[in-house]
Amino acid sequence: MEVILSVHNLKKQFRLSYKQQKLQHTDKRVLTAVDGLSFTANKGEIFGLLGPNGAGKTTTLRMLATLITPDSGDAFIEGCSIVKEPDKVRSKIGFLTGELKLEDFFTPNYLFNFFSELYGIEENVRRRRRDELFSRFGIDRFAEVKLANLSTGMKQKVSLVISVVNDPDFIIFDEPTNGLDVLTAKTVTDFLLELKARGKTIILSTHIFSLVEKICDRAGIIIGGRLVALDTVKNLTREKNLEDVFFDIYSGAAGGEA
Repeated sequence: MEVILSVHNLKKQFRLSYKQQKLQHTDKRVLTAVDGLSFTANKGEIFGLLGPNGAGKTTTLRMLATLITPDSGDAFIEGCSIVKEPDKVRSKIGFLTGELKLEDFFTPNYLFNFFSELYGIEENVRRRRRDELFSRFGIDRFAEVKLANLSTGMKQKVSLVISVVNDPDFIIFDEPTNGLDVLTAKTVTDFLLELKARGKTIILSTHIFSLVEKICDRAGIIIGGRLVALDTVKNLTREKNLEDVFFDIYSGAAGGEA
């Protein structure tokens, strides 16, 4: 198998303000969000990241997307370092996160064209991809409607389409079905499987265990910034469903910290 992503001992800490300390009920001044994370992902693989809130999943994804820099360690996407070659990494990836806030006064058409221009995508290619993606996700009827007037689910679909405007081979999805109704979530799931069939590599963070069981090849469980389990979904669910496996591992890790 061809390794597309190689993560080596990523670490990230954040200093906590007094207000943050109070909210988290801690007297610690430094939060270790990611603590020595290492794993790989292969070409054409959907790799799932599972963990409770605050486990370090989103911080990990933001480091891979070069939005924040690790304190130590590195990761390589198609051979490019997220630390030393962030511009090259950005040109190769797509990234969808719940923290992506598109301006409400822009339309889907404007945003698609704007991000296409950022990537230098030619007009004919841009038009073809826009027509294909807008039709697939039902955005075409709302192409000239301002985001402020769209439903939460439609905004999420616009964000998803924008994240793959450059047809990347490596895609990071943080909660891609968040806020979507069951029919739209099925459309997104089918889209992820199609991307995989086309040889794309996908890193997927989600709280939906059934989604991981359905579409992921392998899954890693992060607790306290550390990878505590990593295997194929088939092996992880050999005796129990993934939800039960997760809570068994989480209970064991929590007990060990006490």
